Amino acid sequence: MTNLLLFPIADYWWFYGLFTLFVLSMLALDLGVFHREAHDVSIKEAATWSIVWISLALLFGYGFWQYADWKLPQYPPLLAALAAQGVTDPAAIAAEAGRLANQSALEFLTGFVVEKSLSVDNIFVFVVVFGYFAIPTKYQHKVLFYGILGALLFRILFISIGAALMQYEWVIWIFGAFLVLTGIKILFAPEKPIEPEKNPVIRLLKKILPVTPKLEGERFFLRKSSVLHATPLFVCLVFVEITDIVFAVDSVPAIFAITKEPLIVFTSNIFAILGLRALFFLLAGVMHKFWALKYGLGVILIFVGLKMVWLNHAFGGKFPITWSLGLIGALLALAIAVSLAFPKKPAPATVTA
Repeated sequence: MTNLLLFPIADYWWFYGLFTLFVLSMLALDLGVFHREAHDVSIKEAATWSIVWISLALLFGYGFWQYADWKLPQYPPLLAALAAQGVTDPAAIAAEAGRLANQSALEFLTGFVVEKSLSVDNIFVFVVVFGYFAIPTKYQHKVLFYGILGALLFRILFISIGAALMQYEWVIWIFGAFLVLTGIKILFAPEKPIEPEKNPVIRLLKKILPVTPKLEGERFFLRKSSVLHATPLFVCLVFVEITDIVFAVDSVPAIFAITKEPLIVFTSNIFAILGLRALFFLLAGVMHKFWALKYGLGVILIFVGLKMVWLNHAFGGKFPITWSLGLIGALLALAIAVSLAFPKKPAPATVTA
C-alpha cells in the first residue's frame, strides 16, 4: 500500500480551498489589525507570535490525527487494498487504519519540524539582506509579510509540480541524490558572500524600473515627474522572494522524502512558512550563536535524501516515521547544544556590491 494516497487532491479539493482561506484570513488579521502601523517588533511580540503559529500548527496536527483516525477505517480504497491482501477482519482493518492515522499525524509533525529547521537558513540571509539595503527594523515586517505571501504562492506551485513528478520512480532518485549532495555542500563547501547587486533578476529589475536612491518610508513605488520608480524597499522584497525560491528547491524535495501525501506536504510547509516572520524577529540578533546549526541541517538533508533513495526500500517500503522524527530532533538538539557549549565568534557576514 506504499503507493496508495490516503488524502488525494481530488477528494480534498474543498479542504485546500478552506485552508487557503484560513491562511489568507490570518495574514490579513496580522497586517491589517496587529501591524497596521510600522513599528519595531519587540522580542516579546515576536515570541508571542511564534507561540501562536506553532500552537496553531500543533492544534491542526491533532485535529488531522483525529480526523484520519475516524476517516481511514471507512475509506473505500484502503478497504479494497486490504481486501486484496486478504485482510477482511474488522479488528485487523481498524488496527491498520489506526496505524496509518498515527503515521500520517507523525508525518505532518516531522515535516513541520524539518521545514521549520530549514527556515533557519532563510533567517540568516534575511539578516544580511536587510543590512545590505539598510532597511530599518520598523519596515522589515512589511517586507517579510509580502515576501512570505509570495513564498506561499511559489510553494504551492512547487508542491503541485512535486506531487505530479513523485509518481515516477526516477524522480525519487533524483530528489534523493540532490538532497544528499546539497547536505554535503552545506557541510564542506565554503560560504559565498551574498551579493544582491550581482543577481541577474535584480539587475534586470533596475533596467526596467528606475530605483530611488533612498527609502521613501513604507512605499514600494512612487512617481517622480510622472515616471514610476521602485524604492530600495521593493528591491529588497524582490531579493527576499528570490531567496525563498532558492531555498524551496531544497525544502520541497525534503518534505517529499518524509511523505508522499500532498495534503501533508502542503499543510506542514505552509505552517512552517507562516511562522517565519516571527521567528526572524526572535532569532535575528542571536543567529551567530548557533553556528553548528548549519552542520545539523546538512546532516538532516543527507539523512532525508538517503531515506528517499535507500532507507525506505531497506525497511520494506517505509522507513519508520518515529525513527525519522527522533533522529531529526536529536540532530537539531545536538547542533544547538554544541553551539552553546562551544561558542565562537564567527566572521562578520560579507556583502559586496
